Amino acid sequence: MQFEVWAPQAGRVTLECDGVTRALRPDAERAGWWTGEAEAADGSRYGFAVDDGPVRPDPRSRRQPDGPDGLSAVVDHGRHDWRVPWSGRPLPGAVLYELHVGTFTAEGTLDAAAARLEHLAELGVTHVELMPLCPFPGRHGWGYDGVAPWAVHEPYGGPEGLKRFVDRAHGLGLGVVLDVVHNHLGPSGNYLPEFGPYFTERHHTPWGAAVNLDAPGSDEVRAYLLGSALAWLRDYRLDGLRLDAVHALVDTRAYPFLEELSAAVDALAADTGRPLFLIAESDLNDPRLITPRSEGGLGLHAQWNDDFHHALHTALTGESQGYYADFARDPFAALSRTLTGGYFHDGGYSGFRERHHGRPLDRSRVAAHRLLGYSQTHDQVGNRAQGDRLAAALSPGLLACAAALTLTAPFTPMLFMGEEWAAGTPWQYFTDHTDPGLAEAVRRGRRREFAAHGWAEADVPDPQDRATRDRSCLDWSEPRREPHARVLAWYRELIALRHAQPDLTDPDLADTKVAVDAGARWLAFRRGDVRVAVNLGGASAAIPLGPRPARVLAAWEPVSAPGPDGLLHVPGESCVVLLQE
Repeated sequence: MQFEVWAPQAGRVTLECDGVTRALRPDAERAGWWTGEAEAADGSRYGFAVDDGPVRPDPRSRRQPDGPDGLSAVVDHGRHDWRVPWSGRPLPGAVLYELHVGTFTAEGTLDAAAARLEHLAELGVTHVELMPLCPFPGRHGWGYDGVAPWAVHEPYGGPEGLKRFVDRAHGLGLGVVLDVVHNHLGPSGNYLPEFGPYFTERHHTPWGAAVNLDAPGSDEVRAYLLGSALAWLRDYRLDGLRLDAVHALVDTRAYPFLEELSAAVDALAADTGRPLFLIAESDLNDPRLITPRSEGGLGLHAQWNDDFHHALHTALTGESQGYYADFARDPFAALSRTLTGGYFHDGGYSGFRERHHGRPLDRSRVAAHRLLGYSQTHDQVGNRAQGDRLAAALSPGLLACAAALTLTAPFTPMLFMGEEWAAGTPWQYFTDHTDPGLAEAVRRGRRREFAAHGWAEADVPDPQDRATRDRSCLDWSEPRREPHARVLAWYRELIALRHAQPDLTDPDLADTKVAVDAGARWLAFRRGDVRVAVNLGGASAAIPLGPRPARVLAAWEPVSAPGPDGLLHVPGESCVVLLQE
């Protein structure tokens, strides 16, 4: 079997495979690469040593059976027997469901998660978005401090576990999206600097030195990340990738890495005959990110839209701390602005940032499905001091209103696991660092961060306490009990409506028209012939819909169709979806 590794500054590189050490030779055609052959098969353990240093795992390791610090293992992807033919499922018309494997079930494995996928198929979602799977220290964690970006966390089930999960999802008609982290690698098990200039001090990020996308040696670093992304889509038959915090990818080259990646993914889609897509997380509010390459953009297929979340959250909760401040000044106006324009920050002044921020979307060029809308995500729940969900503070009626706004808005909707039944379990920040010093630094840092925002340190859960993770696991008995069962039925009804009513997946963002009464706390909007009315106030509201006859498609509380006066009477903390005829 051929082994290879990029180590451009090394004078000597050796391969240790199944206990036998061999010297590698420089590749005559690729500067900085070392190659050699050894007897190996699926499961063979191996690693590389640079200049007679310690044996380290392969930077391109496909499997880490003993965690990030152990030897790599050979993976023969051709051995897997795929059972389900799959032609793919595109992003337009999708409903995504964000899922963390380690807490979706108490077992915290891909196989246990796969056993629950019928619930998602019955719910009506189209794609499961898995949070990061790359190896990280210990057993439990969020996954954003992973290393080995070609491998699957072994306690989750490793490469074979992911393939079984994808096969099961595809068998139920569900696409699978994976959250990948290119902007940094975790501190534990990160041996990349021993091999080459994977990081650069030219730029810095919240995690330290930036990933090297534009300094000397960056050609190979970009190829490393691009190869990893394509491997997930090709070897595991995934349908898309979510790119974490792309604003932290510092890249001054004329051909940006994200544009290069989007071109490569589109080429792979053409080769495989499957629709493949990239969804970015970005706080830049820069429409060039999701503008096609043919029109001068970077060509990513969609992005998370935090502006919609922030406007909705402030309208529902009244919170105004931190970045919510800009939205909390007039939450209903902020909601109206995002529903009709996509971004709230589109070039105006941001008080939170103390500068102007963003750029307007061209609604004639950017399809609405390119923005993802949501009322909760792992970030917006887990980065609260106690990991409390909306259900901890809001009535079932207000949760129903949040669902109605998310699932009938112009954007591609995304749910966070458990949201669909108003899960009573929190989702807290947890780690399982095996390095005592790092574990203590994370514990203290978390408490200092929230103490600065007024939380008592004693009220901030210890990330290293196993109970913090256990509290965050979904309780699968809840959907059978009230009020959870009623909320779940409402989500199913709304998702079915979204699939049944073409107006609800119309990509024309400019077609959405909104009316609000902030004093009475109601909002109504029109998408084609569909009307959505949401009353966040405690008292009944009379909402003018106009003279056209309408019939009720779905309502949280019983509601009669508007009479000749065109007024729709919506009870407090309730919502209704209608079709005008």
